[in-house]
Amino acid sequence: MRSFAKISFVLLIFWWLLIENATAEVSVFAQVDASKDIYVGESFGYHIIIDGDNKAGQADLAPLAQYSPQSAGNRDLSQTSISIINGKTTQNVAKRYVMSYSFVCNMLGPAQLPPVTVTLDGKTYKTNAVAINVLKPGTTELLDLEVALSEQQCYVGQPVMMTVKFYISADIGNFRFNIPAFTGDDFYIEEPDASGEPAKEYDLGNGTIVRAGQTRTVHNGRDSILLSFSKILIPKHAGDIALPPASVSADVAVGTARSQDSFFDGFFGSQKEYKRFLVSAQPLKLTVLPLPEEGKPAGFYELVGQYTISASAAPTKINVGDPITLTLKIGGGKYLTPVQWPALEGIPELADNFKIPAERASPVIENGYKIFTQTIRAGSDKVARIPPIPLAYFDVTKGAYEIARTEPIPLDVLPTKILTNVDLEGLDFSPVNKEVEAIKKGLSANYEGPGTLINQTFSPLGASVMMPYLLIWAAPLGLLIVSSLAKSLTCTTPEKTAAKRRRTAAAKTIIQLKEMASSDSARGHERLALAMKQYIGSRFDKVAGSLTSNDCLEILLAKTNDRQIAEKYKDTVASCEAARYASAEGNLDVSAIKEAIELIKIIEKKSEK
Repeated sequence: MRSFAKISFVLLIFWWLLIENATAEVSVFAQVDASKDIYVGESFGYHIIIDGDNKAGQADLAPLAQYSPQSAGNRDLSQTSISIINGKTTQNVAKRYVMSYSFVCNMLGPAQLPPVTVTLDGKTYKTNAVAINVLKPGTTELLDLEVALSEQQCYVGQPVMMTVKFYISADIGNFRFNIPAFTGDDFYIEEPDASGEPAKEYDLGNGTIVRAGQTRTVHNGRDSILLSFSKILIPKHAGDIALPPASVSADVAVGTARSQDSFFDGFFGSQKEYKRFLVSAQPLKLTVLPLPEEGKPAGFYELVGQYTISASAAPTKINVGDPITLTLKIGGGKYLTPVQWPALEGIPELADNFKIPAERASPVIENGYKIFTQTIRAGSDKVARIPPIPLAYFDVTKGAYEIARTEPIPLDVLPTKILTNVDLEGLDFSPVNKEVEAIKKGLSANYEGPGTLINQTFSPLGASVMMPYLLIWAAPLGLLIVSSLAKSLTCTTPEKTAAKRRRTAAAKTIIQLKEMASSDSARGHERLALAMKQYIGSRFDKVAGSLTSNDCLEILLAKTNDRQIAEKYKDTVASCEAARYASAEGNLDVSAIKEAIELIKIIEKKSEK
């Protein structure tokens, strides 16, 4: 009884150790990118590292929602190393997987990122908390930022241009803009007209792309580089809109950092030292006036500016129900994105006299015009024109509503003939006499004479042996038979290919080894080991590149049941591989090649039994 209790206790301890080792195989922890400082309002790297596995887990980032986490991609950092000690090859695999995210902290000072839960293969892991320190960038007179609006007061829907100018009078590295007006909900953002000055596209983040120009200038008495760009702001609502100050943070060179090693310092030169600085513009205010209610025309949809509208139609001479392609071109304004589809159904003369389908082509912008295309159909032959189509807009310069109209388009609509039963049967239809009469010219309706008694039935079998028909069916059949025989004689299958590879493995390897014996090579040991492993791979359907000397031993022992031959083959491969990594590899002895040839011949005989 006591011995049973001892055995049970030992088994329990052993089982507990197995569980502890299994759970300790995978560890999950978190860290931030400590290579650079973290500044308020700027993104920084946060990484979840999985040691012991090489696939991604499912991370619950809800505790870190205040930092606006965005995925920055995943990476498999697993490493494989091979060591050979006393002829024994050992392969070590270190698995590591990194899940990266981009965070933004808007609070200044020390902070702690709470742990997160990661689920991997049904198991749950919890990361560690990470402490960070969010810094405030410094200020300098070597950077300056100016932001201006083309108008201080406008109407709802009236485009206003915002111009941003960034003056640089120092050696800077990375820089980042923060312009709240571009990311808020107060404006529609449009791209201004492209000027003739060269410009490059620059990503401000949050999906905002600007075309920035770069010139040299003098600013505040300093030679500076001016980086400038503009955007069009279209207010969505009336009222006083306060625009928070825009800012730019940049790495500015403040000196040189000398290396601790004088050799590297003299060879590579001193490295520049950068610090983060922030420059902000003055806050702005835009007064947006509501559009007047007095005189607002029907069909007005908050279109502000000065616009023109024109129309064309083709064809203009049609039958009732024929399609007419109506093309409308709206221009005059610089920014055509707010222009909407003309409400054709709201024009009484057009809605009463034409069929207007709901399907419409998407508008396009070409040469300063927004072009709409619509198919309409005249409802009767009394329709004489396509009526004028209005476009209502608010003219800022006049402070009043205006209506632009297209010119009427004359049409020539013809009535469509309505088909009756008489039209379908024919106007000259008359009943046929019961008596069959002979046609005077052409084929006869009646046949007389003994020839009418001859059997004129068509026989497929009889026609098949006639020359024209025989050639039609016999030639393709002959080609099919010939091609089938050729394919059956020459085709190869994976099984045939593998069998051929096994049959010729020994002969090819022996020829290769004999050529190796007759030539001098500094890599003889490497070539011999590779040839012997290739023989095992080809002869026994294994992947030669992944075989080790121990693998060769196990394969030969299973196939030949001769441990002495298997051990000898394994030792030869292991010694050649060890010689590869020796500090001074000597030439390969010819006797080793002959011994390998004899081993292969013996293995072939024993494998065939």
